[in-house]
Amino acid sequence: MSEITDFDSLRHEMAENSERPEGPARNARAEQLLAEAEKLDIPLAVIEALGHQLKVYNYSSEKDKMFVPFARLLRMWDERPEDFDAYETHSLHWVFKWMSAGMLDQPHIPLASVEKWLGEMEHRYRLAGHSERAVRSAEFSVAAHVGDRARADRAFAAWLAADRDDMADCHACELHGQAWWHADSGRDAEALERWAPVLDGEYTCAHEPHTALAASLLPLLRLGRLDEARTNHLRGFRLVRPMESMRGAYADHVEFCALTGNEARALELLAERPAYFTDTGHPRSRLDFLSVVTLVMDRLTELGLGDQQVPGPAGREWTARELAAHARSDALALGARFDARNGTAYVSERARARMDQRPLVERLPLGVRSVRTGPAPSVPAPRDPAPEAAEPDLSTLLAEARRQSDTLQPHAVEAWAAVARAARGVELDARDRAEIADHRAMELGPEGLEFFEEAAACFTEAGDPGEALAVRARAAYVRALAGDVDEALAAVTGPYDEVLALYAEDGTGVRQTASVVMARARIMMRRIHEGDADSADGAVLGDAETAVREVLALVDGRAGDDVRLAARAAEAHAMLGELAGHAGDAETSVELFERASAEFVAAGLPWFAVEYDARVASLSHQLGDQAGADRALRAALEHGGPYLEPPGRARLNLQLAEVLGGAGWFAEAGEHALEAAHWADEAGEGPELGAWARQLLGGFLLRQRRWAEAAEVLESALADLTAETHGEGAVVQTQWWLGDCLGELGEHRAAAERRLRAADIARHWPEQQDHATLAHLAAESLGAAGLPAEADQAYTRAGDLWRSLGDVHGLVRALRARAWLALGTEDTVDAARALMAQAVQECETALDPVPDPEAREELLLELGHTHRQFGDLLARSSGEDAEDDGIRAAFQEALAQISLAAGVFESLGDRALHARTGAELAAGWLEADLGHPEKATARARAVLAAYEATPDEEAVAARRREAEQMLRVMTEQAEEDDRG
Repeated sequence: MSEITDFDSLRHEMAENSERPEGPARNARAEQLLAEAEKLDIPLAVIEALGHQLKVYNYSSEKDKMFVPFARLLRMWDERPEDFDAYETHSLHWVFKWMSAGMLDQPHIPLASVEKWLGEMEHRYRLAGHSERAVRSAEFSVAAHVGDRARADRAFAAWLAADRDDMADCHACELHGQAWWHADSGRDAEALERWAPVLDGEYTCAHEPHTALAASLLPLLRLGRLDEARTNHLRGFRLVRPMESMRGAYADHVEFCALTGNEARALELLAERPAYFTDTGHPRSRLDFLSVVTLVMDRLTELGLGDQQVPGPAGREWTARELAAHARSDALALGARFDARNGTAYVSERARARMDQRPLVERLPLGVRSVRTGPAPSVPAPRDPAPEAAEPDLSTLLAEARRQSDTLQPHAVEAWAAVARAARGVELDARDRAEIADHRAMELGPEGLEFFEEAAACFTEAGDPGEALAVRARAAYVRALAGDVDEALAAVTGPYDEVLALYAEDGTGVRQTASVVMARARIMMRRIHEGDADSADGAVLGDAETAVREVLALVDGRAGDDVRLAARAAEAHAMLGELAGHAGDAETSVELFERASAEFVAAGLPWFAVEYDARVASLSHQLGDQAGADRALRAALEHGGPYLEPPGRARLNLQLAEVLGGAGWFAEAGEHALEAAHWADEAGEGPELGAWARQLLGGFLLRQRRWAEAAEVLESALADLTAETHGEGAVVQTQWWLGDCLGELGEHRAAAERRLRAADIARHWPEQQDHATLAHLAAESLGAAGLPAEADQAYTRAGDLWRSLGDVHGLVRALRARAWLALGTEDTVDAARALMAQAVQECETALDPVPDPEAREELLLELGHTHRQFGDLLARSSGEDAEDDGIRAAFQEALAQISLAAGVFESLGDRALHARTGAELAAGWLEADLGHPEKATARARAVLAAYEATPDEEAVAARRREAEQMLRVMTEQAEEDDRG
């Protein structure tokens, strides 16, 4: 901090303090500055320091402190108004509005005092000649706060009817207040229409669109406009996060999360702001915050998470249940204080209503990382009995289990488990016991072999040898799945031989025989899987194909209405598709997988088709058939329906997002990346699969120029992306994209940090193109952030890298950028001139020996731009206090460089026409400044002649207008000279 010795240094320090983050530290500095101002013995210095103090208090959590400096300012005005300049006079009347709102937000200030102050404001505005618009707006706020809707409606109408003057709130704030009233009155669509210019960025201010984005969330949810609600949350929270004074808007975002199934994110947001639980300087926003805290904690308790530890007031640990009670108690106590002051129950009623809201959306994916607070969803089991229904009897359970297993339903194993539970202590016949043991074995996998043996024995006892052989074959296949393929093949040989003999003698049916033959074919396929699939010898592939075709020979034409046999045929065609792939015939593989999928769907088993749809997608992608991959992935999602588990749903959506993104369909690709991130989180795979999905989503949002949303998502992805899991390339790309977003948002220092981090990783790569590009981009960000020394270092680093890569264009641009930086710092003009001259030399050196024609044109274009920038730099190099001779010399040098640029551009013909005419006009203005009107006129006419046969496009029209303006100026100058 600089020493304050005079009024100018005080103003400098106040300006610097205004740029600091909101909060107690900035407020404390304002208090110090007031003390320093009083030492200067300049009344206006004290007035400005009091105004500064009042402003920082207003934009902080210590709003209750602003009444003292305002009272002092008002006393000074009443005693010596001549001490106030025009700006401070305006500011004094402006902050009357802050006082009115500030009093309303403090329950210890009597309502009569608020009304009295409103009258004082009206009186002083009238004396000063101001419109009553701001007064009626303040009256509306008072009436709305106490629940006097009739008075609020009258004041609202008077507010809109009054003339706007320089005391009215800015357009953004006014539109927000008006839209809020529409929403509060149940007119959500009207509210959003009124908010639109603010939400779209047409009107902005220090706290807008921050508050409008936050306030729009629930109206959008109520209207079902979920995508817009998600967007406004991601955009708005990014704006609100660094603003300490915006606790009310912050609470709106937490509330949005609680009402959209994003309770975990709500907890994360609460954890970011521990001081919000206890800061007492603004009771009204504390009431809002505590009401929302109660809502979140009640929601967690309802989900069965009441004992979960949650963020809360400092000093102790809190469970959700404990914090719910604490926050509700404090909120209602605050509400009671407001009500006692207001003489109504309105504030408490609103707080209770807010705390007791029900979710508006079961789950709205946001794209940012989250940990599920409730139990993960599972595939729904069909025909679940209602909670109040009586437990089905054993015979009913048996019938349902057989129906599910006969039709290959996804929950057949669970249905048989229910039978087993109900059958404890009950005498069952052999077939019942066989089926229970068989399904128990399938549920356990390799650990269930003894149950397969029990099931086979029971089927034999029941007089069904074919089914007993099918069980033994299933047991053999389970061994293969466990990795013991040779033992499995040996184990299946006996049942295979026996069942064929039995079938030939009509001792068993085709279903049982197909089950054994299919088990053998599956084991044969496992031989390929367990070995190197690409190097499996012809005998292994041939044996497998023979086994698969035996299945088809057995079931082909015999399926009828038998779902199991239809499924055998479909699976066999899929196996042939896999074998075709191993043989290198991808096209046939696709056809067979598509046939298998269609057969599963025709059999009423679409969930079995998902695996083969996914394989079609993968092969189509390899074949370059992106449309085919798109169709297959959409089919997989459709066929899986409610039966797709979260991991599978996440992967399919991720694949589809990649396909759509590759085709340039970024909006739809983003929708599927969003779904992928959501389902990855549901599956507990957020740090791995979810991070991939978020990285993709961020990239797709960036390509749609949705910078704030993309930044929020990419920051979330970076929290989980690691070089070990996802690769350095993914980390670098994400940092790169995030830097681009931050740059577009004007957060240049943060953008530079991201680009430098990415460059630091890329510097170790063998290929240095990315390293050079990132170093150059980081330099641009550092320059935009007002850090010229750091920017120069980064440009120097980039230039060295461009030189090592042989990239003259990159090197020249780095040199030009350094030249402009040198001109804008304390470095001499000579340093800037030397850098620009070096850039020219690099271009000229690259042109000798002459490269190929296309490269030569590109280099000439670069040379032309370098001459042009050299001229512009020289023209700006002489300061306002320079001697006339110095300015003239600089202009002459500048003219020489720009003339060279025009000549280079002219040599390139139509390709550089606009660049040439731009240089001609710049040279023309310099000619005019140097007293050569005839030469300026000639250049202007040359520009008009260059465009004689050119369509009047926007760029052409702009050039013509400037040339015509130059001709007019030269003509007027000549006429003045003649008169003189």
